[in-house]
Amino acid sequence: MYTTNDFKKGLVIQLDGAPCVLVDVSFQSPSARGANTMVKTKYRNLITSQVLEKTFRSGDKVDEADFERHKGQFLYADGGRGVFMDLETYEQFEMEEDNFSAIAPFLLDGTEVQLGIFQERMVNVDLPMTVELVVTETAPAMKNATATAQTKEAVLETGLRLQVPPYLEAGEKIKVDTRDGRFISRA
Repeated sequence: MYTTNDFKKGLVIQLDGAPCVLVDVSFQSPSARGANTMVKTKYRNLITSQVLEKTFRSGDKVDEADFERHKGQFLYADGGRGVFMDLETYEQFEMEEDNFSAIAPFLLDGTEVQLGIFQERMVNVDLPMTVELVVTETAPAMKNATATAQTKEAVLETGLRLQVPPYLEAGEKIKVDTRDGRFISRA
């Protein structure tokens, strides 16, 4: 059991029978003496990926989720679904198309990830902060147009489209931020 005093960003709790990760926690005291402190939370349901808000009273208790993080690996895409393997138990898990489509552009076969296991079933995949991917298509660089910061569209080996600096060419390996899908640097 957790109390609201244990709440912090990243903590996994169980609400309405589902594991939920706290995305934001703020403590609000309506009076100067601190009586009746309220704890406002924003959390993401790890099964539905829905982001919700809930307010608790100070001292409220919530259940600890039967949630574990395991080192895992992306094996391959099967139709629209992704197949992952737990590197500790070698058990394989499938991720349904609606959840997999959001992370698929960042995954190559063999990419190491963190698997979220709830009641012996995979409910979440945490990607590494950055991935290295090869540019397969991009327009040629524009010369003598340096009045403003320029970018051009590039297509990566996974099909991801993003804006890159004009000096990059097809065949180069780049680092991409998996949180927002933006170019970071050459690899």
